Amino acid sequence: MNTRFTIHINPNLLPNLLGSEDKILRKLNEAVRSNVVARGDEIIVDGPPEEETQIRAVFKDLVGIASRDIVDEKGLSTALNLVGISPIARHQSAASPNGRLVFERSGYRVLTKSRNQAEYVNAMEEADLVFTVGPAGTGKTYLAVAQAVRAFLASEFERIILVRPVVEAGENLGYLPGDLQEKVEPYFRPLYDALLEMLQHEKLKRCMDLNQIEVAPLAYMRGRTLSRAFVILDEAQNTTGDQLKMFLTRLGPGTKAVVTGDLTQIDLPVKSKSGLPEALRLLQDIKGIRFITLSETDVVRHALVRDIILAYERDAAQRIEK
Repeated sequence: MNTRFTIHINPNLLPNLLGSEDKILRKLNEAVRSNVVARGDEIIVDGPPEEETQIRAVFKDLVGIASRDIVDEKGLSTALNLVGISPIARHQSAASPNGRLVFERSGYRVLTKSRNQAEYVNAMEEADLVFTVGPAGTGKTYLAVAQAVRAFLASEFERIILVRPVVEAGENLGYLPGDLQEKVEPYFRPLYDALLEMLQHEKLKRCMDLNQIEVAPLAYMRGRTLSRAFVILDEAQNTTGDQLKMFLTRLGPGTKAVVTGDLTQIDLPVKSKSGLPEALRLLQDIKGIRFITLSETDVVRHALVRDIILAYERDAAQRIEK
């Protein structure tokens, strides 16, 4: 059973302690099994009881450094080594629930940053259909793309297919200038950015030219059977029930699908109802489907993103109470 504890930090020391965009905090999470997050002037730790004493000692050392200077990776490594934690050993440990290696190429690595993210990767490996919901910045799309690229390069699948509903244009793209790729590119920028981080530009272009990697609006999936492919449906909260059912029934032999969505950011017209909550309810008991929920504790963007998400969640809760 995990233990959860809080370490209070002098707010004046936080910039020196955490590093630019929480770099030191991210490196610490890669080294330990616990999930360590910063909220205001508090460091919240959730992990195995045996790590509590070590992590408290690490922060004691880091606070000492931060009172004099900015904590760097060397300072963190020294503090970890003093309590018997090897950053490299833990970083590469397959048994560690944090810092699990998902994808690696030419020194570029994608690692999980939390227990929930590690569970997400496990689910993608074990199940043919995975639903993952959570707020922005929790790695829903990025980890799915990393897993897809790894499996594709390992010849586990013949194709990668990335799908998104193009809500703002009503999936009626004809009036936009350019060919299909130019019409939908703005909606798929996050997917392209993730692909470019994991594949060299020439490799990505060649795969797309050979139709080994396909990026397409959800509307273009109708009537197709997707076989021997790793398929990602992103922003699924912006699908209707009929659209999501249509997508799920496209899956063919040897195909794995990952459906991601954020139930707090539904952009459908007011009269349209999201199909994602319905699918989560209807498919819950089907064997072979996994459901993963990520939360603000899994956010890997700027530290402010966690606080922004929590502020909106508190406001929503207050509105419901009223």
